[in-house]
Amino acid sequence: MRYICLVYPAETFGPTPEQIREFVGFRREATESGVYLDAGRLRPADTATTLRDREGEYVLTDGPFAEIKEQLGGYVVLECADLDQAVAWAAKLPGVRNGAVEIRPLVEFSA
Repeated sequence: MRYICLVYPAETFGPTPEQIREFVGFRREATESGVYLDAGRLRPADTATTLRDREGEYVLTDGPFAEIKEQLGGYVVLECADLDQAVAWAAKLPGVRNGAVEIRPLVEFSA
């Protein structure tokens, strides 16, 4: 099953050179284990544009959908046997320390 790990790092998250090395190590280990599929880091929330449909009329606003303390910083997609394995891998992400990682199974669409 594929899982997406949505990473909400602490406000103080750099990433520092050490955090980058830590993620590269995570990616190498996860790739060698066959669970790593993809990852990406997002630009800051103030660079976001939010699109809303209001009864057929599209409205664009600058910034994130909602003003919240924790902002989505990136994602990692893993192929894991089950949620327990996904949690074990997510616990190794540098952004989880003093932050949070939301783990969700992805819906598998058939062709």
